[in-house]
Amino acid sequence: MTTPVVNADVELDETPGLHHRIAAEAFGTFVLVFGVIGTALFASGNTGLLGVALAVGLTVIGAAYAVGHISGGHFNPAVTLGAAAAGRFAWKDVVPYILAQVLGGILATTLLSVVRSNGPANLGTFGDVSNGFGLHSPGNFTLVGVIVAEVILTAIFLFVILGVTDRRAPSGFAPLAIGLTLTLIHLVAIPISNASINPARSIATAIYGGGDAMGQLWVFLVAPVVGALIAGFSYSPLFESRKA
Repeated sequence: MTTPVVNADVELDETPGLHHRIAAEAFGTFVLVFGVIGTALFASGNTGLLGVALAVGLTVIGAAYAVGHISGGHFNPAVTLGAAAAGRFAWKDVVPYILAQVLGGILATTLLSVVRSNGPANLGTFGDVSNGFGLHSPGNFTLVGVIVAEVILTAIFLFVILGVTDRRAPSGFAPLAIGLTLTLIHLVAIPISNASINPARSIATAIYGGGDAMGQLWVFLVAPVVGALIAGFSYSPLFESRKA
């Protein structure tokens, strides 16, 4: 998505190997989860909803500029599946990418749990920042409301990603557009479900969030994937003209 800065004295392979790409995905997802969940746990009392939403956008922008040119900057299993559905990504690499993303997210929350255990007692809990519906929704939204919101918002996110990375789009701005869109999406979704849009983020917090978070996790695996696939399969018919 971006043009890497290359030392003229060092010759680099223009096509990163799979191991480099999955390392980049693990790193990017780690940065994303560490940034947004760290803000939600430690700073949301001071920054509020806007601070958490900005944290996720800023982490995506930074990570995408850092390693997006290596892996494509997915950092999200839903993005990987949506890109594959759109024909922008090889299906054979989907599983390695998703595994790297999940592991990167879990590493982030594991280290955050260490930080939290060495902090004051009044910090937020992983249950507070896990995704949920009903009594576990910040705004007490029902299962249906949460599913609809997560599907729609993830689809919007994928449409933006596919649009700004289209060969016809202006180059160099994709990370900014993607990060700002994700900020907007979180402003809408945090009061509804604590904003998943990303199964790796949901898994990473649920494993430390307790039984209720784990019990409701399935929603935040299924709904974002459905939204991503809707966008992935429909982007080309809707927005790309084909020559006869």
